[in-house]
Amino acid sequence: MDFINGLFAFLSLIFFVCLIIALIKPGIFKIQTRPKAFFIFTAAIIVSLIVFGVTMSDETRARIDAENKAAQQKQAAEKEQARIEAENKVKEQARIDNEKQAEEKKQAEELVSNQTVKIEPPVIDTPPAEQKNIESTPSLTRPQLNAVRSANQYLSVAGFSRKGLIDQLSSEYGDGYSKADATAAVDSLSIDWNEQAVRSANQYLSISGFSCNGLIEQLSADAGDKYTKKQASYGAQQAGACS
Repeated sequence: MDFINGLFAFLSLIFFVCLIIALIKPGIFKIQTRPKAFFIFTAAIIVSLIVFGVTMSDETRARIDAENKAAQQKQAAEKEQARIEAENKVKEQARIDNEKQAEEKKQAEELVSNQTVKIEPPVIDTPPAEQKNIESTPSLTRPQLNAVRSANQYLSVAGFSRKGLIDQLSSEYGDGYSKADATAAVDSLSIDWNEQAVRSANQYLSISGFSCNGLIEQLSADAGDKYTKKQASYGAQQAGACS
């Protein structure tokens, strides 16, 4: 049976080769037209394949089925391995992104913390003329005048919002002025709060990367710099975070 099966497999191959030759030069087989040659050899191939399939032994069928099943299992295993590798890659990228975000948040919090730590103002000898002008200011009390000097010293170091500067002056971790004196001192100064927002935005961007919305949120948050939303938007835009 195996011999007959092999014979018809061989005949199928021979008929296929003859079909190719007949389509090129049908005269070799004394066939007048190519369509006729195609019909004859195609029919011969089909008959040979049918006999080949009928005469195939059970062992051969079982072997072919086993090979096909093994190939399918291998393909399924390769797909599963590829899926696992893709999931691991996504998880690893997510871990890296989370660590990066945590580091950026930590740096931003450290910057905010540094702004709320009391800055020891340098000892500056006030010229007599300036001292006379300070003493002659009728609208401010002595504590308020001192708060003005402290505010100017803070502004020479970093950008501050109105609320942030008042909180710094009146905080127990800052200068300890009363809320009223700190407010009066800050409001007596001619400060462009939009420009201060730009300074603060540039300071953040010099430390870490921020998106436009992220920087606006940091500048306007109560736990951040406490600018108004409009001032924070202006600062972020002028610092180049939004374009």
